[in-house]
Amino acid sequence: MSAFPARGFSSMGASTTGQSPALVARVNEKKAELENLKELRDLSAAMATQMEALAQKLATLSDGTEAIALVLSNWHNVLRAINMASAKLPKPSAGVQEPSEEELPQTLVRIPTEHAPALQAHAEGAAEEE
Repeated sequence: MSAFPARGFSSMGASTTGQSPALVARVNEKKAELENLKELRDLSAAMATQMEALAQKLATLSDGTEAIALVLSNWHNVLRAINMASAKLPKPSAGVQEPSEEELPQTLVRIPTEHAPALQAHAEGAAEEE
Protein backbone atom coordinates (compact mmCIF):
# COMPACT_ATOMS: atom_id res chain seq x y z
CA MET A 1 0.00 0.00 0.00
CA SER A 2 2.85 2.32 0.55
CA ALA A 3 3.74 2.06 -3.17
CA PHE A 4 0.32 3.28 -4.18
CA PRO A 5 0.54 6.80 -2.73
CA ALA A 6 4.08 7.18 -4.07
CA ARG A 7 2.91 6.11 -7.48
CA GLY A 8 0.00 8.52 -7.23
CA PHE A 9 2.29 11.43 -6.48
CA SER A 10 4.62 10.54 -9.31
CA SER A 11 1.76 10.27 -11.75
CA MET A 12 0.42 13.62 -10.54
CA GLY A 13 3.78 15.27 -11.14
CA ALA A 14 3.96 13.74 -14.57
CA SER A 15 0.53 15.03 -15.46
CA THR A 16 1.39 18.63 -14.53
CA THR A 17 4.58 18.63 -16.59
CA GLY A 18 3.16 16.64 -19.46
CA GLN A 19 0.04 18.73 -20.08
CA SER A 20 -2.06 18.26 -23.13
CA PRO A 21 -0.98 20.23 -26.21
CA ALA A 22 -4.33 22.03 -26.33
CA LEU A 23 -3.87 23.27 -22.77
CA VAL A 24 -0.29 24.40 -23.47
CA ALA A 25 -1.47 26.22 -26.60
CA ARG A 26 -4.23 27.93 -24.61
CA VAL A 27 -1.77 29.03 -21.89
CA ASN A 28 0.61 30.40 -24.53
CA GLU A 29 -2.28 32.20 -26.21
CA LYS A 30 -3.27 33.79 -22.90
CA LYS A 31 0.34 34.84 -22.24
CA ALA A 32 0.48 36.51 -25.65
CA GLU A 33 -2.86 38.18 -24.95
CA LEU A 34 -1.52 39.42 -21.59
CA GLU A 35 1.57 40.90 -23.29
CA ASN A 36 -0.65 42.63 -25.86
CA LEU A 37 -2.84 44.03 -23.11
CA LYS A 38 0.20 45.35 -21.23
CA GLU A 39 1.44 47.00 -24.42
CA LEU A 40 -2.01 48.48 -25.01
CA ARG A 41 -2.06 49.82 -21.44
CA ASP A 42 1.35 51.47 -21.91
CA LEU A 43 0.39 52.96 -25.26
CA SER A 44 -2.91 54.22 -23.81
CA ALA A 45 -1.08 55.90 -20.94
CA ALA A 46 1.31 57.58 -23.39
CA MET A 47 -1.61 58.73 -25.52
CA ALA A 48 -3.42 60.11 -22.46
CA THR A 49 -0.28 62.07 -21.54
CA GLN A 50 -0.05 63.47 -25.07
CA MET A 51 -3.73 64.43 -25.01
CA GLU A 52 -3.27 66.28 -21.72
CA ALA A 53 -0.32 68.19 -23.20
CA LEU A 54 -2.41 68.98 -26.27
CA ALA A 55 -5.25 70.22 -24.07
CA GLN A 56 -2.86 72.58 -22.28
CA LYS A 57 -1.55 73.90 -25.61
CA LEU A 58 -5.09 74.42 -26.89
CA ALA A 59 -5.99 76.31 -23.71
CA THR A 60 -2.97 78.57 -24.23
CA LEU A 61 -3.93 79.04 -27.86
CA SER A 62 -7.48 79.91 -26.85
CA ASP A 63 -6.24 82.49 -24.34
CA GLY A 64 -3.97 84.01 -26.99
CA THR A 65 -6.85 84.16 -29.47
CA GLU A 66 -8.99 86.00 -26.94
CA ALA A 67 -6.19 88.51 -26.34
CA ILE A 68 -5.78 89.09 -30.08
CA ALA A 69 -9.54 89.54 -30.48
CA LEU A 70 -9.51 92.12 -27.69
CA VAL A 71 -6.66 94.05 -29.34
CA LEU A 72 -8.37 93.93 -32.73
CA SER A 73 -11.64 95.12 -31.23
CA ASN A 74 -9.82 98.18 -29.86
CA TRP A 75 -8.35 99.18 -33.23
CA HIS A 76 -11.62 100.79 -34.27
CA ASN A 77 -11.41 103.10 -31.27
CA VAL A 78 -7.73 103.88 -31.94
CA LEU A 79 -8.37 104.73 -35.58
CA ARG A 80 -11.37 106.86 -34.64
CA ALA A 81 -9.26 108.80 -32.11
CA ILE A 82 -6.54 109.35 -34.72
CA ASN A 83 -9.14 110.52 -37.21
CA MET A 84 -10.63 112.94 -34.68
CA ALA A 85 -7.19 114.32 -33.82
CA SER A 86 -6.25 114.64 -37.49
CA ALA A 87 -9.51 116.42 -38.34
CA LYS A 88 -8.61 119.25 -35.96
CA LEU A 89 -5.31 119.92 -37.76
CA PRO A 90 -5.40 123.05 -39.92
CA LYS A 91 -5.22 122.34 -43.63
CA PRO A 92 -1.97 123.59 -45.17
CA SER A 93 -2.28 126.67 -47.32
CA ALA A 94 -0.62 127.21 -50.71
CA GLY A 95 2.76 127.80 -49.03
CA VAL A 96 4.23 124.51 -47.83
CA GLN A 97 5.28 124.92 -44.20
CA GLU A 98 6.11 122.55 -41.43
CA PRO A 99 3.42 122.75 -38.73
CA SER A 100 4.68 124.25 -35.51
CA GLU A 101 4.40 122.50 -32.16
CA GLU A 102 1.32 124.54 -31.22
CA GLU A 103 -0.55 123.41 -34.34
CA LEU A 104 0.01 119.68 -33.81
CA PRO A 105 -2.55 117.68 -31.85
CA GLN A 106 -1.70 116.31 -28.47
CA THR A 107 0.34 113.11 -28.62
CA LEU A 108 -1.98 110.11 -28.54
CA VAL A 109 0.56 107.30 -28.31
CA ARG A 110 4.09 107.32 -27.02
CA ILE A 111 6.39 105.00 -28.91
CA PRO A 112 9.85 104.24 -27.51
CA THR A 113 12.47 105.72 -29.82
CA GLU A 114 15.61 104.07 -28.51
CA HIS A 115 16.02 102.31 -31.86
CA ALA A 116 14.91 105.29 -33.93
CA PRO A 117 18.40 106.29 -35.21
CA ALA A 118 19.09 102.76 -36.44
CA LEU A 119 15.65 102.52 -38.06
CA GLN A 120 16.07 105.93 -39.69
CA ALA A 121 19.49 104.96 -41.08
CA HIS A 122 18.00 101.73 -42.41
CA ALA A 123 15.11 103.61 -44.03
CA GLU A 124 17.50 106.13 -45.62
CA GLY A 125 19.67 103.27 -46.93
CA ALA A 126 16.60 101.64 -48.47
CA ALA A 127 15.54 104.96 -50.04
CA GLU A 128 19.00 105.46 -51.58
CA GLU A 129 18.88 101.95 -53.14
CA GLU A 130 15.60 102.76 -54.91
